[in-house]
Amino acid sequence: MPLPLLKFAAEQGGLSVDVIKRAFSATEQEFLNLVKQALPVRPQIASVGSCCLVGAISNDVLYVANLGDSRAVLGRRVSEDKKNKVVAERLSTDHNVGVEEVRKEVEELHPDDSQIVVYTRGVWRIKGIIQVSRSIGDVYLKKPEFYRDPIFQQFGNPVPLKRPVISAEPSIIIRKLKPQDLFLIFASDGLWEQLSDETAVEIVLKNPRAGIAKRLVRAALQEVARKREIRYDDIKKIEKGPRRYFHDDITVVVIYLDQQKGSGSNNRSKQNNTVGCTTAPVDVYSFNADEAAEEDVFDIIA
Repeated sequence: MPLPLLKFAAEQGGLSVDVIKRAFSATEQEFLNLVKQALPVRPQIASVGSCCLVGAISNDVLYVANLGDSRAVLGRRVSEDKKNKVVAERLSTDHNVGVEEVRKEVEELHPDDSQIVVYTRGVWRIKGIIQVSRSIGDVYLKKPEFYRDPIFQQFGNPVPLKRPVISAEPSIIIRKLKPQDLFLIFASDGLWEQLSDETAVEIVLKNPRAGIAKRLVRAALQEVARKREIRYDDIKKIEKGPRRYFHDDITVVVIYLDQQKGSGSNNRSKQNNTVGCTTAPVDVYSFNADEAAEEDVFDIIA
């Protein structure tokens, strides 16, 4: 869980759906304030936005909240025909108009705009611009004063909007953790564009814990190479800029929910912080499509 939300929850007396919603709202407001300050010198900041994915555990209850199309997937053991099997359970909602249900939701909110969602450049986009229907930022698609601002209009073509076309309202799920819940995968859409939920869970299940997030990124890049009919090593050599045409940024966090026997972190992983959120071994890896070289891998033991 991001430290700002951890602090926010502690200040509010604990974790809840309402606290998470207020944390998202506060984040959106802070970014809006930044845009207002920076607009005169950096008008393009009004078109900057980000997906947001949050996971938190409090008293054995898992909270997952998201905006955009980053995704959380749980690896869960089930019993079938007297055999144990691990299945993938998606814990977040993809706010992307490529999903028919989301596209219909946006269209129903704008019945007087036949061009609210259009198919362009190979995908569905809101106003032909953006695929996600919820985000932090992208204020020119939320606030009329920004897309009508003369400074911003000098940067790009104004977008005629009758009302906001995207929002910062998160989807939130609450789930009681069970002994069968093994691990969580949090990742940006760059991973999920290449790997199915089931494939990602299988990779985590069948491989060592150390460096598992990097292994998922590597699997995604291998899939990119296969689709483009080029070598994996050649993907990594593509320079900044053109890389974006091959794949999106990929950031992965894997959290194991069980406790390994004999691990020196066992005692620490049983401790709770001020809002009762349990800690667990975490593996984090990020691969930026705009960078020519891979970033470092961080194996974090909480």
